[in-house]
Amino acid sequence: MSLIDLITGNAGNQVAADAENKFGISRNQVIALMAVAAPLVISYLRKKSQESPAEADALNNALDKDHDGSILNNPSQAAARQTEGGSILEHIFGSQKADVENQLSQSTGISVDKMGPILGMLAPLIMGYIGQQKQASGVTSGGGLGDLLGGILGNASSQVQEQQAQGSGNPITDILGSVLGSGQQGGIGNIIGSILGGGGNQQQGGLGGILGNILG
Repeated sequence: MSLIDLITGNAGNQVAADAENKFGISRNQVIALMAVAAPLVISYLRKKSQESPAEADALNNALDKDHDGSILNNPSQAAARQTEGGSILEHIFGSQKADVENQLSQSTGISVDKMGPILGMLAPLIMGYIGQQKQASGVTSGGGLGDLLGGILGNASSQVQEQQAQGSGNPITDILGSVLGSGQQGGIGNIIGSILGGGGNQQQGGLGGILGNILG
C-alpha cells in the first residue's frame, strides 16, 4: 500500500467520513488535511530517528507495541483512539504542535479548535500505516527506520510525479506533490515554511494556494 492509497483508499475515506460526522467538517477537507499531515508526520519522525538512536528505538518499540497496522483493516478505531492520537502528536511535534495546528487551520479552513481533535483521529491511522510498512519491509530495529520512512516519502514522490506526468488531475496528488517537494529536506520548519507559503498570505502560492483552489 502506498501513501496515496492510504489517503484515498478505504481507510482514509472511512476516517474522513467519521470525522465529517463527528466534527461537521467536509470529507474532502479531511482527506486534503491527511494529504498534508501524513507526509508531515512521516518526515518529522524520519528526522528524529536519524538524529537520535534513542528516538529511533522508542519509535520502533511503539510501532511493535501499539501500531501493527491492524487499524487499516478497521479504521473506525481511529475515532476511539483520538486522545491517544493527540498524545502521539505531542510527542512528535513537541512545543511546535500548536504552530502546526495553526498553520494547517489557516490553509485548510478547518477551525483551529477542531484541528487538534481531527489530527488526533488521523495520527493512529498514519502510525498504523508506518507499522504495516515496517512489517512488510522486515525492519526489526530502530536503526532501519530512517531509511524506511525516507523510502515511504520517496515512493510517494515518484508516484505523484508519475501521475502528474500522465495528467491525472487529482487534487490529492497536487497536494502531495507540494508537500513532498519540501518534505525531503526534513525538519518541520522547512516543511511548514515552504509548503504553506511562508509567514505571509497563505493563499499566495504553496500549499495554501492549492487548498484554496480545491476547497474554495
